[in-house]
Amino acid sequence: MSARRLIVNADDFGRAGGINRGIATAYEHGVVTSASLMVRWPDSAPAAEYAQAHPALSVGLHLDLGEWANDGNGWRALYTVGTDDPEPEIRAQLATFRQLVGRDPTHLDSHHHVHRHEPLGSFVRAVGAELGVPVRSVSSEVRYSGEFYGQTGAGEPLPEALSVESLIRIISSLPPGTTELGCHPGEVADLESTYRDERPREIETLCDPRVRAAIAAAGIELCSFSEL
Repeated sequence: MSARRLIVNADDFGRAGGINRGIATAYEHGVVTSASLMVRWPDSAPAAEYAQAHPALSVGLHLDLGEWANDGNGWRALYTVGTDDPEPEIRAQLATFRQLVGRDPTHLDSHHHVHRHEPLGSFVRAVGAELGVPVRSVSSEVRYSGEFYGQTGAGEPLPEALSVESLIRIISSLPPGTTELGCHPGEVADLESTYRDERPREIETLCDPRVRAAIAAAGIELCSFSEL
């Protein structure tokens, strides 16, 4: 077994047709190996159909309890759902995932990483243990890296983070063990999002042959959650 293993996971699968197409491109022609499905959006059904047609693509549940944007005066909610009592909403999203995909998720995470905070975190960890799957930033067997992201923590553009050179640096410095590298590829024709213009750039970088070559040169095993 390789001393270093890399899962490249695309978030927001199912949110929009353009995101679905971007993830498909980065999976078929790039280094994406897994995706996280948002089940509350109309394009989640086509995303699930794609996953069923491509069973080697690991698909997890991207729990969707809200989205926030920084308007210069702090973060404000664009929408929230189930925040007063998240357990029924999480159970409902898991049931919808099973209905759409026809199997359990291979991993759990959440939009804007809300599962990192309590009391939500404890419940999501319990669901992950119940399913026997990793939970992002929680499960010890998989380290999470969010370094490949084209914005700062305040939501300001950071285009240099999405260059091929930057991604190769991230890959070259991976520690021993298994790392999940988050990404957000997508086309933007039909998309309204706080992370919009960065998505096509991600597709280009993830599909650049120099990235796959760097993974091979470093002796890193490219894998998916279903291979753990």
